[in-house]
Amino acid sequence: MVVRSLLRAVILAIAAATAAVPAAAQAPPSQPPAVQTADPFGEEVTLGEKAIVFKKGAANWDSAFETLVEAFKAVRAFLDREKIKADGPLMTIYTATDDTGFQFEAAIPIAAGEPPKTLPKDMGFGKSPTGRALKFVHRGSYDAMDTTYDAITNHLDEKKLDAKDLFIEQYMTDPLTTAEDKLVVEVYVLLR
Repeated sequence: MVVRSLLRAVILAIAAATAAVPAAAQAPPSQPPAVQTADPFGEEVTLGEKAIVFKKGAANWDSAFETLVEAFKAVRAFLDREKIKADGPLMTIYTATDDTGFQFEAAIPIAAGEPPKTLPKDMGFGKSPTGRALKFVHRGSYDAMDTTYDAITNHLDEKKLDAKDLFIEQYMTDPLTTAEDKLVVEVYVLLR
């Protein structure tokens, strides 16, 4: 139930941020948004544990993507400086959300082994969430993810599924180098 509330808060916040932009400044979509039928939607998977280095943070929905990109840049710079090899796609672990913003861990998986010897004060080392989850795929702009989250919430309601209090976005395209409208994001909702 809490995840449904969190997902609804995400949807409302993104919708409010989009509505705040004057209509003349919003680019009309080239075609109506649609759920990608070729991509998994609500596919049950089991998330395995990954060693991660992460930067904790908080942001408001108006600057969500920019805040996450800056956090990933900081983690990647640290890994490069320490010569630690990334071992998987970047991920955001949402630990709390409300109508105005969210708390997160911007994480990069690293090869299994010992944690880094030293970490900056604002970074941590740990393990990614594990367990039974539903996988959803979003393609396109980060600002358009409200449509995907709305569909996820509806799916959970229809199937009467009980989800945990956190969810994960895993970036199949690198958000640091990919045009925002070309993003491919896997969203994982962990089940109780």
